[in-house]
Order: sequence, then structure tokens, then C-alpha cells
Amino acid sequence: MDYRVGLLGRIALMAASLFLLAYGIIDDWGVFMISLFLILVVFQLIFLLRYSESSFKKVRVFLDNIKQDKYSQLYPVKFDGTETDDLHIEFNAILAKLKEDQAEKEANYQYFRSVFKHLSIGLITFGENGDIQILNVAAKRILQVDELKNISEIEGVNKELHLAIQNLRTGGSELIKIAHPDGIMQLSVYVIELLMRGERFKLVSLQNIQSELEEKEMEAWQNLVKILTHEIMNSIAPISSLAGTLKGELEYKIDHDEPLLPADMEDCMMGISTIEKRSEGLISFVSDFRSLAHIPPPKFGSIGISKLFDQLEILLQNQLEAQGITLKKELNPKELILFGDQNQIEQVLINLLQNAIQALEDAEEKTITLKAYIDEAGKIILEVCDTGKGIEEEALSKIFIPFFTTKKKGSGIGLSLSKQIMRRHKGNIQVRSTLGEGTTFKLIFNG
Repeated sequence: MDYRVGLLGRIALMAASLFLLAYGIIDDWGVFMISLFLILVVFQLIFLLRYSESSFKKVRVFLDNIKQDKYSQLYPVKFDGTETDDLHIEFNAILAKLKEDQAEKEANYQYFRSVFKHLSIGLITFGENGDIQILNVAAKRILQVDELKNISEIEGVNKELHLAIQNLRTGGSELIKIAHPDGIMQLSVYVIELLMRGERFKLVSLQNIQSELEEKEMEAWQNLVKILTHEIMNSIAPISSLAGTLKGELEYKIDHDEPLLPADMEDCMMGISTIEKRSEGLISFVSDFRSLAHIPPPKFGSIGISKLFDQLEILLQNQLEAQGITLKKELNPKELILFGDQNQIEQVLINLLQNAIQALEDAEEKTITLKAYIDEAGKIILEVCDTGKGIEEEALSKIFIPFFTTKKKGSGIGLSLSKQIMRRHKGNIQVRSTLGEGTTFKLIFNG
């Protein structure tokens, strides 16, 4: 029966009963008949309420099933065209769609969980209380564990690794050495902080980069050996040749018992002087190499960037004025403080500013900009920008190699020294350059 027809019929029947009850009271039908009609009205009222609430109960049960993820219940359909039948058809369609979506989400979850677990990079996720949510196979293999319940248990594997995981923030990375049955393992630890459904958790990636480091180390040694042998041969070859020439002339004089004339003595003195100068150049080269290999550990302290920039401007003022160079300073915030070794950071900035000054020798617009700011990842950034001729793409990949230089005069250790100092500060140095437009060196401090 249609719901509206049934509801109207019950209301009409109840109205008739109420009419008869009122008529009976007025016409004095007696207590029995009046009581009978009164009971009949009460029962009709109860049945009317139950009937009107029946659809609401079905909706409430339907919503409870959805809330409890119960999508298997089916509502009976008689296909009699009633509103109840239509309601059941809609309920079943919604439940079927929700069940399909749930199955798809579960399949996607299992797929991504499977991919997550079998990635070659070690991955760990844990909440604010330290409880580990996911620990993939690669992470277990790297840490040599079968299972971990809480991130604090990593301290038993490696204290340095545990400290890095706890202290690193989004985008932070660190290199950690850990012992492994296969040998010493160099781990690159990278952390991302995420917020999901109001809960904060960390995603930690662990990647063994030992083989990559060894390959890069070998490549660096090969480049270094090439440069060293090139520089040494450039000094040794003329020394050896000149020494051989002088020795031959002296032996000839001795063998033929000829006296050394003043002109011969002058030639010998000139040759010995040349040998001395080239030897001093070689000693200076070796001294530069020693200074590159023995950088003292940084003495950390608070550095006011604004004051540091002012000191650098005063230090280089004569050079800047002599070449007509404009120095601009941009700080955001103005009171930016950096934690590091002031002498070493100052040395890095002096190296970069000297390079910038030399790059502006033939430039039309001569401007150097010193910038300091905090990026979106919370890292402190210092930049030295010039409007010079720029650096060729081929040279960009080599400028941090010790003794490599694009300048006619220069030892080629300034940028290498700067890179080492930045590494000691847990930071990095990057460069971008466009020919004819200028070069920007970027000092990145992870904080």
C-alpha cells in the first residue's frame, strides 16, 4: 500500500473515532461505550505514530549502517510502485556504491602499502607518540631488525641515526654511518613532516648511498690527480729542462777545461734564479693544497647577518669604489641571526665577493647584491649576486673542484674551501649562472 494512502486512511479513521467519541460524550452513551471509544482512539494514535515513524526508522538504520561501514544489508524490493519500494531501491543503490568505493579504497590502500613495503629505499612512518605505523622491508634490512614498535628502539641500533630522525624537520637531511654485516653503510636520512586528519607524523627515508659516494669519491680523486699532475708537471718540466741545460754547459766547460766567463756566470745565475722562482711557485701550490686539506672545525656562535654585511662592505669599500661597483644589501627579516663560525662564514663571503668583483671587470652594469632571508622550508639563505659575464655551462660543473679555475690569476681553491666550510656547517653551496646576465651563489644553512 502506498505510504501516503495508508497515512491518510489512518488519519481519517482516527478523525471518525474522535467524532464518535465526542458525539457519545454529548449524547451520553454511557461509561462503557465512551471508554471503549477512548481506548480505540488511543490505540489508533499509537498505530498512527508507529506507521509515520516507520520510514524514519529505516532511514536511521540506513545511516547507522553507513556510519558502521556495514554495506552488505539489502532492503526488500517488491516492485509494486510504492514510495517504500522506491526508498528501498535508493537505499540499495547507495549501499552498493559505497561498498564499491570501499572495496576500491581498500584495493588502493593495499596496492600502495605493498609498493611502500617493497621499495628499495627504506621508509618509516611514525606518529607524535613515536609509535611506528609502517616499516618497510628495505628499512628492516638496513637496520637489521625484524620489527620495531616505537621509533625510540632505533637508539639501540644507532644513537646518531635516532638523534637525526628526532631532530630533523621537513626537508632536512643528514649523512649517517652505520655498521652492517656487508660493511660500513653510508645512509642518507631524509625527513618529511605531514599532517593528516589532525594528527602529525613523520615520514623518514633511509637510502644507502655508499656505492654512489665511492663512485663520486673516485671521480673526485681522478679529477684532483689530473689537476695536481698538470700543475706539478707545469712546474717540474721547465725546472728539469733548465737544470739539465745548466748541467750540460757546466760539464762541457769542465771537460774542456774552459774557464767560466762573466757572461756564463750571468747565464747560470739567471737559470738558478728561474729554478728558484718555479720552486717557490710549486711550494706555494703545495701550501694551498695543505690549507685546503686542514680546515679547523667551526666554533659555533650567533652571527648578526646585518652587522656581518656591514663589515664586509667596509672591508671591500676601496675595491668597490675603485671599480665603480654598487653594493646592495637585502635582509628579511632585518634582525636575522645565523648560528655558525663567524670567521669561516666571513671567509666564504669574502671569496664569493672577490669572485663577483672580478666578474664585473668588463661589465656595463656593475652591481653586487647581498641577500639574506628564510625560505619556505625554514632554512636560512645567503646569496651573493652579480651582474657580470656569467659562467659557461661546462665550467659550472667543475668550479668546486680543487685547483680548477677560469681566471688567469688564481689558485682555484677558494670555492673548494667555501664548499668544505659549508659542509662543516651542515649546509650547502649552490650556483646558478646565465651568460651575459650574471651569477648567483647561494649559501644554504639547514639550521
